[in-house]
Amino acid sequence: MALEISEANLKTLIHKISLLKQEIQKVIVGQDVVIEEMLVALMAGGHCLLEGVPGLAKTLMVRTMSQALDLSFRRIQFTPDLMPTDIIGTEILEEDHVTGKRFFKFNKGPIFAHIILADEINRTPPKTQSALLEAMQEFEVTYAGQTYPLERPFFILATQNPIEQAGTYPLPEAQLDRFLLYVKIGYPSAEEETSILSRTTGTKAEKVQPVIGKDEIIQLQALTREVSISDDLVTYVSTLIRATRPDTTTNEYVKEWVRWGAGPRAGQALILTAKARALFHGRYAVIMEDLQTMAYPVLRHRILMNFKAEAEQVTADDVTTELIKVVARPSLRL
Repeated sequence: MALEISEANLKTLIHKISLLKQEIQKVIVGQDVVIEEMLVALMAGGHCLLEGVPGLAKTLMVRTMSQALDLSFRRIQFTPDLMPTDIIGTEILEEDHVTGKRFFKFNKGPIFAHIILADEINRTPPKTQSALLEAMQEFEVTYAGQTYPLERPFFILATQNPIEQAGTYPLPEAQLDRFLLYVKIGYPSAEEETSILSRTTGTKAEKVQPVIGKDEIIQLQALTREVSISDDLVTYVSTLIRATRPDTTTNEYVKEWVRWGAGPRAGQALILTAKARALFHGRYAVIMEDLQTMAYPVLRHRILMNFKAEAEQVTADDVTTELIKVVARPSLRL
C-alpha cells in the first residue's frame, strides 16, 4: 500500500486511535462496539446517528469523545421551536464607526465547529432538520447567496430517542441516508451497570486528555481511503447491497419483509467503513469480518421495512443477518 508518511508515523497514528478509545472509556463504561463505530465513522469522514433510550449516556459519550479530540465542539439542543438560522447563523446589521455606513455581517452559528452534537434531532421540525443537509453532504453552508465552507474535519453526531412519539418528527429517508452509520445503544450488562453506579455517585471524576489533533485526523481520513480491498470483496459488497432490493433480489425473505432496499451509497459506506475498521485494528487490507460487522450500522437505516414487518417486529438487522447467511462469499484465490 502506497503511503505518503513513514511507517513509524503510521504506527503512531494507529496507536493514537487506541489511546483515543482508552480516553473515552475513562468515563464511559462498556459500550465498546458503540465507541468503535463512532470512531470508525470519524475515520471514514462521515456522520453518525445514535439511538437509545434516555439515560444511556449518549450525550456524555459524544462530549467525552470531543474532549479526547483536540477539536472545537458545539452542542445544539434540538427543540420544536428551533429555526434554521439558529443552526447555520444569520446576518446582523452593523455600523462602521468611521464612515457611519451600515452593512450586514454574517454571524456564524454553532454549525461552524469541528464536532457537532445534534442532541435529540428528531424533536425539531423538518425545515430545521433540512438545514443540516447541505452541511452534512457538501461541508459548506449557503446564506443569502454566499457560501461559507466548514473547516475540516467536520463530524456530526446526532442523537434521538426511539420511545417517544408525541412531539417528535421522524427523520426523512433522504436525511437518514446522509448519516454514514446508524448506531443503536443498548442497556449495559449487570456488571457494567454496577460499575456505572459506583463511578458516578462518588466524588472522583476522571479527567479526559486530548490525544489527537486536527491534522492527524485529516491524515487518518486520507489513509483510510488507501486501505486496500480485493476485487472479490468489492463484488461481494455489490451483491449484498443489490440483494436488499425486493425488485431485483431472488431472496424470498427480502421480498416478504422489505419495502425498499439500499442504494449505491450504502455500498460506498460499507466499503469505506470496512476500510476504517481495518485500519482501526491495525490492518492495511479489508477482510470479510470488516464488511460483515459494518453491514449492520450501514444498512440499518437504508433498508425500509414494509408494514407487515413492522407489525411482526422484523427489523432491518434481521434482513442483514439473513443476507449475510445466504449471499455467497468470494472464494479464496491461492
